[in-house]
Amino acid sequence: MDKRESKKDKVVLFPGLEKRLLEKGLDYLKQQKYRDAIQFLEQALEHDPENSDVYVGLVLANYEAGNTNQAKELVAEMLRSGLGDYIQVIDMYLMILVQLNEYNEVVTTIEALLEEREIPADKHEHFITMLEFARKMLNGETEVGPIERFEEEPEEDELNLFDYKNPNDQVMVAAGLAKVNIRPYIKKIMEYVASEDGHPFLKTMLLNILKEQEYAEELHVFKFGWTESFNPANLPELRDFIENSGVIKLLSDEIESDDPVLFENVQRLVERYFFLIYPFKLPIGQVSAWAAACHFIANEYYGFEDQLESFAGIYDSQVEETEQVLDFIRKLEEISYPII
Repeated sequence: MDKRESKKDKVVLFPGLEKRLLEKGLDYLKQQKYRDAIQFLEQALEHDPENSDVYVGLVLANYEAGNTNQAKELVAEMLRSGLGDYIQVIDMYLMILVQLNEYNEVVTTIEALLEEREIPADKHEHFITMLEFARKMLNGETEVGPIERFEEEPEEDELNLFDYKNPNDQVMVAAGLAKVNIRPYIKKIMEYVASEDGHPFLKTMLLNILKEQEYAEELHVFKFGWTESFNPANLPELRDFIENSGVIKLLSDEIESDDPVLFENVQRLVERYFFLIYPFKLPIGQVSAWAAACHFIANEYYGFEDQLESFAGIYDSQVEETEQVLDFIRKLEEISYPII
């Protein structure tokens, strides 16, 4: 082989290319442009297949983009390859399994950790709580047994909803409450949903539990500076609440037939926003402004830079009103949501 052939066959990478790809991918991730983030991070992984930071970025980007199974596979590969901090990776893996309702695997994984004594002392309680939760979800058991045991009011310190700051922990405590008679905890729940400090995500879950258990007394709900009294038994189902807003219908009419993938993504955004807003009905802006703003946000995620005015024109909404809705959506985007 002569020098020309040797030079031709040799692949020369730009110095620091994988680092620049990682930085670009993480930058897109921060901007919530998940498709672009995945594209750059996958390129970074090709050049640096043992970089745990790249893997974590890909896990987060895929998870936020709704590719939960892909996120699971990436974390599983990290475990197989021994990449990253073992306990942190295990924690990510377990939270994805919870999101996928794969409780058998949660139990198997944590039991193996306990048997191998792999769990550090400061994480022991966290993993035990998750193990107990997964076992209850598998067995259909309640934390305290039959409903008859709730004849008497529980002790005041049995439940403090304000202790649950992490949305993943909030999912678990709500799932636990959904399996028992909620009425002994009404006082605690009423305090939480009326408080300015309560997380809107957990408030929505609690209201849905009250509705499912047909609790028919009015309670005050505070969210985003709004306050109103609601009777949980009379609240609409969350799915109906989202559908009846009319936002998804407008978006479907405009983009579903031309770009079903974009429509699916923007629909997921609407569902996320309205989950946080529930049960308040479009407290800001008209339906057309919401459709325009949500379409604009989804377009941003795809890396496009079309002006907001063009989307306002598509949905025949006022630009100023659409800007107000967009500003509000930006605030919703800053709220912690159940993620790994």
